[in-house]
Amino acid sequence: MPVRAYDARVTDIDDAASDEATKERPPDANPATPSPGERRLARPPSDRYREAEAATAAAEAEATIDPAASVARGVALAAAVAIMGATAIVFLGGVLTFTEVLLVVAGFTGGGVGIALRWGAGTHLGGRRRVAIALVLALGAVALGQLGLWQYGRTEGGVLGPLDYLGQVYGPLVLLEFAVAGVLAWLAAR
Repeated sequence: MPVRAYDARVTDIDDAASDEATKERPPDANPATPSPGERRLARPPSDRYREAEAATAAAEAEATIDPAASVARGVALAAAVAIMGATAIVFLGGVLTFTEVLLVVAGFTGGGVGIALRWGAGTHLGGRRRVAIALVLALGAVALGQLGLWQYGRTEGGVLGPLDYLGQVYGPLVLLEFAVAGVLAWLAAR
C-alpha cells in the first residue's frame, strides 16, 4: 500500500470568523454590578507604587534644598576660591616659575568658582545670573593673577608695562588661561 501525504490544510480557517474574533470589543459603558459577596477595589493596586514614588521624589527634592544657601554666601565662597586661584597663579608662575601648570591652575580656578557659587547660592540664583557671576569672578581671578605676575616681575627689575611683559614672558598662555577658566566656570555654574 502506498503512503499518501496529507495535501489539505491542517486547520480550516474561516476568514470571516477570524476577523470577528480579532476585533476589539468596545468596553461596557456600565460595568456589571458586583454580585453579593464579590469585592471590588476602589482603585488598582499599582497606585500605591505611584504614591510611594511621588513621596520619595518629594522627600529627595526637599532634602537637596540647603536652608543656609543664599546669594551672598555663594558669591563669598566663589570670591574666596577666585582669590585663592589668583594667589596660586602668582605663586606658581612667578615665585616657583612653574609656567607649565598655570593653565591647570586657571582651569581649577574657573571650575572651583562655578562649583562654589552653585553650592553656596543653591536655588537662589537663576542659571544665567549664576553663569554670569561665575564668569566675572573666574576671569577676574585670572586677570588678577596676571597682574600679580607682572608685579612680581617688576620686583625683579622689570620695566615693561603689564601687556608687554605678559606678552613677552608668557605669550599665548595668558589667553589660554582666560579661555580655560571661562569655559570651566561656565560648565560648572550651569
